[in-house]
Amino acid sequence: MASVPPVCDFGWKAVDFSLPATDGQTYALADIAGPNGTLVMFICNHCPYVVAVRERILRDAWELQALGVGVVAISSNDAEAYPQDSFEKMIDLAEREGFPFPYLYDRDQSVARAYDAVCTPDFFGFNRNQELQYRGRLDASRKETAAPDVRRDLFEAMKMVVETGRGPQDQIPSMGCSIKWRDA
Repeated sequence: MASVPPVCDFGWKAVDFSLPATDGQTYALADIAGPNGTLVMFICNHCPYVVAVRERILRDAWELQALGVGVVAISSNDAEAYPQDSFEKMIDLAEREGFPFPYLYDRDQSVARAYDAVCTPDFFGFNRNQELQYRGRLDASRKETAAPDVRRDLFEAMKMVVETGRGPQDQIPSMGCSIKWRDA
């Protein structure tokens, strides 16, 4: 079932974390933060919404990093119920696809809850002061990849954040599969 996150809560401060990554390191927010902003993405391996835009996520990550934006991806799905999202499968995917950012595993789902993440993909774009400025979609893609010439909503918003410290007032929410929460 598709889920849609809430609109951007401008100025909300990024929550710190310390999570293991597919590269064998452990990362905190300070390790990720870029001099011009930070993009925190909640993704997973199997979601068709993420699969449809994975190449675009990688493209935008490379280009945003060149602008001084730190980028990280976090998987918070229940890997017992969804084994394709296991840490081992995350390692395989990150290596195979050449992720240019750390891919972190939120086993206990505490980081997803702290961010109020709703779906995969769910994008949180922060300015250099770690204040939320973007909580929208990557582009017009859904379960299928949109046309190559569609507006790059996430990239354009983060470019604006780099240049002005503020994100666009009008944002279209991301849409994706709901995060697969563990039973309480």
